[in-house]
Amino acid sequence: MFPIVKKELLADKIYLMDVKAPRVAKSCLPGQFVIVKMDDEGERIPLTICDYDRDEGIVTIVFQTVGYSTERMKGLNEGDSFRDFVGPLGCASELCEEKNLEETKKKKIVFIAGGVGTAPVYPQVKWLKEHDIDCDVIIGARNKDLLFYVEEMKKVAANLYVTTDDGTYGFHGMGTDQLQALVDEGKTYDHCVAIGPMIMMKFVCILTKKLGIPTVVSMNPIMVDGTGMCGACRLMVGDEVKFACVDGPEFNGHLVDFDLAMKRQQQYKTQEGRAMLKLQEGDTHHGGCGNCGGDN
Repeated sequence: MFPIVKKELLADKIYLMDVKAPRVAKSCLPGQFVIVKMDDEGERIPLTICDYDRDEGIVTIVFQTVGYSTERMKGLNEGDSFRDFVGPLGCASELCEEKNLEETKKKKIVFIAGGVGTAPVYPQVKWLKEHDIDCDVIIGARNKDLLFYVEEMKKVAANLYVTTDDGTYGFHGMGTDQLQALVDEGKTYDHCVAIGPMIMMKFVCILTKKLGIPTVVSMNPIMVDGTGMCGACRLMVGDEVKFACVDGPEFNGHLVDFDLAMKRQQQYKTQEGRAMLKLQEGDTHHGGCGNCGGDN
């Protein structure tokens, strides 16, 4: 069992939990994720690692209530435990690997976070700050009530730009509008990381491709097992089939087929849609096993 040692409401329907998981905390890196399960009957929920404390054995997760399972999870409190807390899963951010440190130091980096995407951006920016690399950060939300980690991000970002779609806080507009404004003012970047809803990442990539800024995105499709077996997180990246849970979650955003990814996300909501995906995608529908016998 994995006890919850802290629970906090960060913003409207957005919660933070610190979970005692020493083995995960010991080896995780920014960009990776965990899959949690509340009890024997619960759904497996993939969540990005927002922060970690290796000495205390604590992993921080952030989630937004969007359906049955996250509504149930909201009901957990300090002293309660997760039945499963599996990780770290996925590949760490290439920016946050010691072997890439010298190359990373040469880059002018901007992060763009949309909504709950602020959570996975934070550990990357924090890690880079700890290694003497300054980054600009744009965080955006629909309105001020959905913003979180503003003060925390100010401590680790070289420059923080906060945007809201409705203008209730900071820059009035979306993250793409803020990036364009910064470029128009003379700012230059040679690397961008965008994390948030798929539609947001799609439009960031359209803009950065026009601006000539290489861009990495963190993909968040439906996931079941997190090991590449079920095939639910299947993506097309360029002309290759990839699985977000084992090949990602980070990919070259200019190669990701966002329209297909969003279409698959919608189709998975119905049994008929899942069956159609299995028919259309044949042997590549599933991941590592090729044919796990399920309808995922």
